[in-house]
Amino acid sequence: MISAGISFVHEPHQQSSVKQRLLDGIIQINTANYGRTDKTTCSQGRPSQQLQNTNCFSPNALDFVSKSCNGLEICEVYATHMIFTDPCFGTYKYLAISYFCLPIVCEHETSALTCGHGTVIHIQSANYGRTDSSTCSNGRPPAQLSKTDCYTLNSQTVVASRCEGKSSCSILASNSVFSDPCVGTFKYLNISYSCGSKCKCYCIEKLYCIVF
Repeated sequence: MISAGISFVHEPHQQSSVKQRLLDGIIQINTANYGRTDKTTCSQGRPSQQLQNTNCFSPNALDFVSKSCNGLEICEVYATHMIFTDPCFGTYKYLAISYFCLPIVCEHETSALTCGHGTVIHIQSANYGRTDSSTCSNGRPPAQLSKTDCYTLNSQTVVASRCEGKSSCSILASNSVFSDPCVGTFKYLNISYSCGSKCKCYCIEKLYCIVF
């Protein structure tokens, strides 16, 4: 199962830790904001005047968090105006991050997608190929890793035809399923998907994105 999560971390000097527990799984940031959009989040012990502005948004939050975390298995981001500037002076702010964990399986392995009870799979993107030289590289000669612009154009269509709308599915990362977009390159399958419209929200300092 891939879990979409939301992290709420208050200022100052708190940090959001996005931790992925699957080897060769990576983080993809969906939304990020440093500011305040409600009066209840991170409000304990704060005077009322620091909670009134619920239209507080940092213009650079998404860009900064995306650059800091996308493609990594683990990342940490501090909730502080020293990074995001101060979008609403006098308001007690928090850093809210929502993200997906993207499972990756190496060539000849099977990717298993599963959603919880009452939800179904929605495929957002997929690629069978290679876009970096480090993923699925253990024991492979450099010649099989050097081509990093390897894409199978119908990857999303193939995955969606087998998985879209189902509660679970599996798909083999192989040339027989996707064809061979780059002969001689050792490839991997990267799938981004969500489970219906449901997400798990944690109002805690550390966020764990877990792929089962």
